[in-house]
Amino acid sequence: MKSTVERLSPTRVRINVEVPFDELKPDFDRAYKKIAQQVKVPGFRPGKVPARIIEARLGRGVVLEEVVNGAVPAKYSEAVTAAEDLTPIGRPDIEVTEIADNDKISFTAEVDVRPEITLPDLDSLTVTVDDVEVTDADVDEQLENLRARFGTLTGVDRPAAKDDFVLIDLSATVDGKDVEEAQTSGFSYQVGQGGLIDGLDEAVQGLSADESRTFTSTLVAGEYADKDAEITVKVTAVKERQLPDADDEFAQLASEFDTLDELTADLRERMGNVKRMEQVSAARDKVLDAITSATEVPLPESVVAAEVDSRVHDAIHRFEHDEDAFAEFLTTQGQTREEFDTEAREESEKSVRTRLVLDALADAEQISVNDQELTERIVYQAREYQMPPEEFVRRIQEAGQLGAIYADVRRSKALIAAVRAATVTDASGNALDLSDLLGEDEAEGDGIEVLEVPAPEDTDDAPEAVEGETTEKTATASS
Repeated sequence: MKSTVERLSPTRVRINVEVPFDELKPDFDRAYKKIAQQVKVPGFRPGKVPARIIEARLGRGVVLEEVVNGAVPAKYSEAVTAAEDLTPIGRPDIEVTEIADNDKISFTAEVDVRPEITLPDLDSLTVTVDDVEVTDADVDEQLENLRARFGTLTGVDRPAAKDDFVLIDLSATVDGKDVEEAQTSGFSYQVGQGGLIDGLDEAVQGLSADESRTFTSTLVAGEYADKDAEITVKVTAVKERQLPDADDEFAQLASEFDTLDELTADLRERMGNVKRMEQVSAARDKVLDAITSATEVPLPESVVAAEVDSRVHDAIHRFEHDEDAFAEFLTTQGQTREEFDTEAREESEKSVRTRLVLDALADAEQISVNDQELTERIVYQAREYQMPPEEFVRRIQEAGQLGAIYADVRRSKALIAAVRAATVTDASGNALDLSDLLGEDEAEGDGIEVLEVPAPEDTDDAPEAVEGETTEKTATASS
């Protein structure tokens, strides 16, 4: 087999392949065997029809078509493997250009490839993150949250005020018709928390038990979504939360500590650890921004287009692919479809650019992923999507996502290596040593999530993994 590679652009190549017939004997054998299983010829058992009879009955063209369909994908993969510094990241467009019987088969394959990327010197990168500062107000807020967990609700004989808890009955009508899905009774609600019905907080405040008020609000779901409704709320009880005193007795109740001072000291330390992790997260994001900003990245159009299609598909899927319903939703969000498409394109380009940079960084740093790291990520993501690990593995294998998860772990480790190499300072100018949070070496550093693979709801709707993301140069083609 002979193959040559033409560089069409920084992100696309054409591979020209010529396969002599003497290399296709195994493909002809498979083709004859497959066709023999499918045809019925009097006097021959299924699968036992000789090659000459098959050609006489069906013609040589049928055999050649079967050979080409089987051989071209395999020969394309061979050509990709033989090419140096060539990593396809999309499906190839294959065209059979010549079938010279008993001589050769020629075809071309155009495919997007990972571009050559020149990365900046990691040692020269400097980023600044916020200081770790735990104020008394921070500690007081944590202490108040802890006291609230141990608070008790006590009924009061007065109008409801902000932060009170009320039991309410709700009903609604639209154009005089009852809205069944908007009716409830005995519902517990904290005044001022919001997020339930616009105008409810204002309506409830000032009401005592057994008092009611009617107000107008727009429904956001159900049969009457986006319709104005007359909503009646009746308060059946008003309760206030009484918090335990912040003293040593409370410290013993709420923690393993004997005194309030010990408890508040622990809260301060915990807040400090949280803010240090926020420093690590900020450092990660800023180092990644610094690398991508300093790197010229040609974008493979087919990969970007696939990313856009995936984002649009996921957005419309929530509306059962009803374009009109999706358009109405965008209107409620103050956005046009054109604006959504533009935003999807921009986000897709950023995502593809980030992946390409991190892949190049992983190559430069010679990052590898072992079985334990891959398993830990799979278990972590299975837990995130509330699925048994075995079921999650089955789903991602069916959707072809395992290579994408491998690539994500590798990118995470590459970014951690970059953060470790860069100079990170706080706002006060102090150089930060984040090694205890990043891990002492790359094997321990997979604690920062970079890019996640969406859990496939089913194999049809699962987002397609980008080919070529693993370290192996493999590809599948169909003629």
